Amino acid sequence: MNKASIIIADDHPLLLKGLYDFLIERNYYVLDKVTDGISAYNSIVKNSPDIAILDIEMPKLTGIEVAKKCKTNKLSTKIILLTLHREKSLFFRSKELNIYGYLLKDFAIDEIETCLQSVINDIPYFTPKIRSLLNKEKSNNELLSNLTPSEIKILKLIAKDKTNKEIAEMLFISVRTVEKHRSNIITKLSLSPKTNSLLIWAKEHHNLL
Repeated sequence: MNKASIIIADDHPLLLKGLYDFLIERNYYVLDKVTDGISAYNSIVKNSPDIAILDIEMPKLTGIEVAKKCKTNKLSTKIILLTLHREKSLFFRSKELNIYGYLLKDFAIDEIETCLQSVINDIPYFTPKIRSLLNKEKSNNELLSNLTPSEIKILKLIAKDKTNKEIAEMLFISVRTVEKHRSNIITKLSLSPKTNSLLIWAKEHHNLL
């Protein structure tokens, strides 16, 4: 039996059972499995597990809120978060809360053992899927840094489904100038000159604008 004691919390019964069965089959010492955040926190207080594997989105308390309470009350349990989300803000918040692991649910079973062994050895583990996402965002930020302030303004309006005519009226410029800016943006972002490529890119990356 693996020495580290673990509790797991997820409000999806199938995911909870799947993870529990997987860990038991591999001889992990699972103390408890629960389906909401308050039960998870109470179990951490009662059982003092070495590790708590928590779904981020649970009823009553989220995984992040449980982690905050643990940090506030100086509980030594190391937190591993499971989530469907890939937002980098969650990743950075996790690091601020001294969370030891962050796994995407899509790949949790594939990575959980690697993650656990890392955390057991006091080495935080954040899924490579998140790191590749952050690298991609960094790359997109570098592309955006090539755009002029006027081009950024136009890109923001494109993301809001504004037509060339509407953009021209809002920025007090000619439609031809808008078209020229659009062409320059497409070139700088290395996009296909197809009609919708710029609109799709703008909508997918509106949070960077």
